[in-house]
Amino acid sequence: MTKKSSALAVLMGATLLLGACSDGSAEAGKTEVDDVIKVVWYPNESGSDMTSSRDEIGAAIEKATGKEVEHQLTTDYAIAIETLVNNNADMAFMGAQGYIEAKNGNDAIEPLVVPTGESGTLDDAIYHSWLAVNVDDQEKFKKDGEFSLDTLEQKKMSFVSNSSTSGFVVPSSTIISHFAEQSGYEDLVAEDLMEGGPLFSQVLFGNSHQGAAVNLLNDSAEVAAFCDTCVDNYVEVTEGEANKVGSVYKVKDDAAEPFNSVAGSEFALMAVTPVLNAPFVANMEVLGQEDYDALVELFTSDEIANNKEIFVPEDSGEPGLFFKSGDERFAPVEDAWFEPIRELSK
Repeated sequence: MTKKSSALAVLMGATLLLGACSDGSAEAGKTEVDDVIKVVWYPNESGSDMTSSRDEIGAAIEKATGKEVEHQLTTDYAIAIETLVNNNADMAFMGAQGYIEAKNGNDAIEPLVVPTGESGTLDDAIYHSWLAVNVDDQEKFKKDGEFSLDTLEQKKMSFVSNSSTSGFVVPSSTIISHFAEQSGYEDLVAEDLMEGGPLFSQVLFGNSHQGAAVNLLNDSAEVAAFCDTCVDNYVEVTEGEANKVGSVYKVKDDAAEPFNSVAGSEFALMAVTPVLNAPFVANMEVLGQEDYDALVELFTSDEIANNKEIFVPEDSGEPGLFFKSGDERFAPVEDAWFEPIRELSK
């Protein structure tokens, strides 16, 4: 790992946006606060296996605000971001990069809360960005017996979306930092990693973390970037420890779509980088301050922290959006907390 990429990893331990005007404000005009709270979800959280978690969160919001909740499911990151920016949704659950893009498009977008780490604080509020390879191909990605980013040259790569924090922004920054010191790659930028050449032979986008993983496991790609939390419902560690380079994961035999088509397939981790947790965010123009305050109070309450439909016990074997193995809960967060991701995406 280069000094720069190492610094990025430490920093992490701490694009084009559709529908925005040139002055950085959304085209949509001032919108009246109404009696419906629309929550837009990324593709990663729009699957049928996440229905119970979404519904439980929606029911809690309805009880706290007295308003109806409508869930807006998506198949594309850009659509989810555009929906929030253009005042067509009150709330969203999105990665740090998506929040930054939304904030750039409409200054009325504000963070609500993020899930904490096991400590119950923001100190360990991180998840992990992976670069993974098929287990039978892992030796192709090693030098002197160790995984090396050098081996990525002219490989078929799958990212999630260029608006994905852990599925593009973080891994692309790591890759660029590594190759920047090598002859021929001094001017490598993120846009160069969005298509085949100069580094990769081909680039795919899975449109979700699940989609990127399946691109790897069905041999459409040789390497894929995706995160631990978005595939946790579908895979299990068979060799090594969770989130450690070299560890092997296997798709569960009873995995839900889209992993049912690659059940039993195995992959190895060639790179692991910590990433700031994803926030719930609000569009203040359509949500309003009163509901915003009520939702911060709701999400940070013990009632939500102890709700097993929202924070699913990690050893339960049940699917969920959030898992609890320690004191995880939601904590309020300010815009400045996302500055490390903002710096990476510049």
